[in-house]
Amino acid sequence: MKESNPGYRNRNTPAFSFLAWAGFIIAVLAQYIGIYNLQEPLYVKGYYSIAGAFLIVACLVLQKTIRDNEEDRTHRNAAEEYEG
Repeated sequence: MKESNPGYRNRNTPAFSFLAWAGFIIAVLAQYIGIYNLQEPLYVKGYYSIAGAFLIVACLVLQKTIRDNEEDRTHRNAAEEYEG
């Protein structure tokens, strides 16, 4: 990207990316450790595990959709300014 646009800069620093991934991994581990230590039958633990996995996937899809919609809006506004 930098080759085609010299003014381009990365959106996130490496430190921020690391913190985002670390927070995500710690949260997932904490959830599944809590489920593992839960004093309930296996089918209840399985239900919570599947629900947790579904929540993780839904959050990832939602954040990607919001990001893509914002990028589309930005590019659409830039194109309208360029044409007008």
